[in-house]
Amino acid sequence: MNLYDFKVKGTKGEEVPMEQFKGKVLLIVNTATGCGFTPQYEGLQKLYDRHKGRGLEILDFPCNQFGHQALGTDEEIGAFCTLKYKTTFPRFAKVDVNGDNQEPLFRFLKNRKGGFMGSNIKWNFTKFLVARDGSVVGRYAPTTDPEKIEKDILKLL
Repeated sequence: MNLYDFKVKGTKGEEVPMEQFKGKVLLIVNTATGCGFTPQYEGLQKLYDRHKGRGLEILDFPCNQFGHQALGTDEEIGAFCTLKYKTTFPRFAKVDVNGDNQEPLFRFLKNRKGGFMGSNIKWNFTKFLVARDGSVVGRYAPTTDPEKIEKDILKLL
């Protein structure tokens, strides 16, 4: 199985095939609107603005597993991100990233790039960098500002 075999749920409950992102560089992030790292949305949007024309997609997966910091419906989360941080990158339905009900895409990402953090995601704003061929090439801690990932993104664009 590869990254493009997965289907995820959109914010309106629709099925979204990951295949639609084939050939793009992806930064996949589990997010939360009430977290100390939430201001990273600003840095993520700056990266997206600078590089979406060259093939970067940032995929936002809200997650309420860590401190219940992604409260609200998918619609409310989307409104918050759009109004407060002016985000325009794709956002998906709220997911679990660990445990029995974890989104299969995140199981795949963790198995491909467990990295220094082991297999489980420890907190909101863990970031996975995926090359155009679908290979998972990086995993970044929540404390890593999006701007610090830019050099790695540029190598893949």
